[in-house]
Amino acid sequence: MTLQKRILHLSVKAEYFHEMKAGKKLYEYRLQTDYWKKRLAGRVYDEIHIKLGYPAASDHDRILVRPWRGIETQSITHKHFGPGEKKVYAIRVN
Repeated sequence: MTLQKRILHLSVKAEYFHEMKAGKKLYEYRLQTDYWKKRLAGRVYDEIHIKLGYPAASDHDRILVRPWRGIETQSITHKHFGPGEKKVYAIRVN
C-alpha cells in the first residue's frame, strides 16, 4: 500500500508566480477566513503546487512544486485584501 502525498494547491496571478519562480517572493498570503482556516490551520502537507492560473496537470511550465515548510500568522497591508491591515496565513513558498 502506498501513501498518497498531501498536496496544497494554490492558484496565483502571473506577477506572483514569476516572483516565486525567481525566488523573490518568500510567502504566499491567504486571508484568515473560515475557508482557509479549514485548509491551513493545524494541517501538514508534503508539497505545495503553485499554479499560474488553472493549468492542465501536464502543463509543467505553469506549476511550481515546493516542499511544505509550514505557515505562520502575519498582519499585513496588501492591495488585494482591501484597505488597512489584515490577518493572513503566510505560506512559506521559497
